[in-house]
Amino acid sequence: MCPGSAGHTLIRESMYEKVGSARFFYCLFAGAGSHGAAGRESIVNEQAGSVAGQIEAIAEPLLEDLGIELVDVEFRREGHGWVLRLYIDRPDGVTLEDCSTVSREISRYLEVEDPIEHAYHLEVSSPGLERPLKKEKDFVRFAGRRARIKLLDKRDGQRVFTGVLAGMQDGLILLDTDKGRASFQPTEIARARLLFEEQ
Repeated sequence: MCPGSAGHTLIRESMYEKVGSARFFYCLFAGAGSHGAAGRESIVNEQAGSVAGQIEAIAEPLLEDLGIELVDVEFRREGHGWVLRLYIDRPDGVTLEDCSTVSREISRYLEVEDPIEHAYHLEVSSPGLERPLKKEKDFVRFAGRRARIKLLDKRDGQRVFTGVLAGMQDGLILLDTDKGRASFQPTEIARARLLFEEQ
């Protein structure tokens, strides 16, 4: 087992290079200008989001049938190139076999549908101790846990809120903060994740 960032366990699996149809497979365990440039970046981000959404729509029911939860999908450009990263979870933790199974099943889909036009790496990862909260059911499931919520727009001069999740009520996500209970519409939230708590 290789050490990763503190409090985080990452399972990486499979690198897929479209160029020349070369394919490499590996697994490891461990604990991301001008107006014209801004416009191009926006288009790239939009396209990346479209690919991630397409993969998520296919992968979620597929993995559910395998008893594996799809936590999140990312498609982004990093230092070593484009990365398609799937975060998966199980109540009893993610194993190497889970990693291999998901990589194999997703690779089959990618090879048939071919939704990505350039070289990329495929990674299958556990979400770690500070897992992202993406779905409304996540905020209910992890009620009682500490979390960090970042809003799309500031509220009373504040964009980031931390506290203890208190589930949902009337469609609102509830968070008990040092200043009292705050509530958020799901559409207000840019990102949310659990916070690591030392035992």
